Amino acid sequence: MKAPQTVDLGCNRDIVAGCPMTGPRSNRLISALPEATYQEWLPDLEAIDMPVGDVLCDSGCAPSHVYFPTTSIVALLHILECGASLAVAVVGSEGIVGVSAFMGGHSTPSLAVVQTAGRGFRMLATRVSQAFEQGGAVTKLLLRYTQALMTQIAQSAPCNRHHDLDQRLCCFLLSSLDRLPAHELRMTQDLIAKMLGVRREGITEAALNLRAAGLIQYARGHISVLDRPGLERRTCECYALVKNEYDRLLPDLTAR
Repeated sequence: MKAPQTVDLGCNRDIVAGCPMTGPRSNRLISALPEATYQEWLPDLEAIDMPVGDVLCDSGCAPSHVYFPTTSIVALLHILECGASLAVAVVGSEGIVGVSAFMGGHSTPSLAVVQTAGRGFRMLATRVSQAFEQGGAVTKLLLRYTQALMTQIAQSAPCNRHHDLDQRLCCFLLSSLDRLPAHELRMTQDLIAKMLGVRREGITEAALNLRAAGLIQYARGHISVLDRPGLERRTCECYALVKNEYDRLLPDLTAR
């Protein structure tokens, strides 16, 4: 079996060993499926480890599988010829990685790279595409999710252009926390810098500012949020805009 392609994000890829095993319904999109569809999909959902840096969908390639993270986070990452990178969206337990498989485009210019190690499930892309083409509740659910994802991607452009690094770091931390079952993040400054497309020194200064304000505690790649309301007050409007759009378009997910 061919080893998965990886991107060096400056993190320990063995961290997955400490993650708890979870069931398919730990992914909220799967949980929102009609019961009949869930039972049909269940035999085809393969539990997998998702170490940091694994490339799930390569740029310009049609994905063979779609992925449903449960305790991991996947970044949709653009890498330029000069080597610079920038994450335009993140997907966690609320969603699915590989929307091009059922939207008809077959590929995207972004990489889907595991940002936070954990576990999830995968299924053949053709299986999801067939369910999408049948119409009905599954199609509507996947379309609403795709619109929410498009909002997140679109909002990344004005955020990167007009908001300072402190605000963007707050938005990144809050968005990551929303997709994990804990109040702690495990990621290095190198990884955050690559996600936000900035120099590591900038992340160091911004993290020190947040720590000095009593909002986070940071040590050896572990970020603990001490004051989430304070973090929300300090972030830019992009966080609430994107979160509200997910809540509006995917009420089934937020209710469950």
